[in-house]
Amino acid sequence: MKKKIEKKLFSLMFGEFFALIMFAILWILYIYIFEQFEQALTSWDNIYAFALLEFILLQGSIYWYLKWKKVKDNKGYNLTLSQIQIFQWLKRFNVILIMIGIIILFTNNINSPSNLNGFYLFLFCFALIEYINYYHIRLSYQTPQEIKEFFKQKGLKSSILAKELKNKDR
Repeated sequence: MKKKIEKKLFSLMFGEFFALIMFAILWILYIYIFEQFEQALTSWDNIYAFALLEFILLQGSIYWYLKWKKVKDNKGYNLTLSQIQIFQWLKRFNVILIMIGIIILFTNNINSPSNLNGFYLFLFCFALIEYINYYHIRLSYQTPQEIKEFFKQKGLKSSILAKELKNKDR
């Protein structure tokens, strides 16, 4: 059972970290290879949304790493109090960053309503979904078994991190 959990946590950690690195590499490659994308990829608002997405993916990578390390070292499954406090702080900080992103979205729309930046909206929504997936509601189901369980459950379930943050408060 421990090996199965360890393998699952490693897969989650590696997947998030791989996405984090690959998105950054692709972003840079697109700037250098495709001239038509350079202006969009180097605009401050798109860079902000991309940085927000990368920051949240980094948090996910670190979270799954900490969980994997605890299981691997036979130190339980739950994060320590100090680790939970860091994620509580990150959760609040993410809300501030998301609010800034909403302000950017509205400012861009007011300044140029006929030219809504769809790429910014895509990146921002992607970051928002990742934030929700980590800190509130589990939105990702990867295996066929997880998908079957999703359809059997009633309503959406809290994410693992959200449960840990909530249990810390008790």
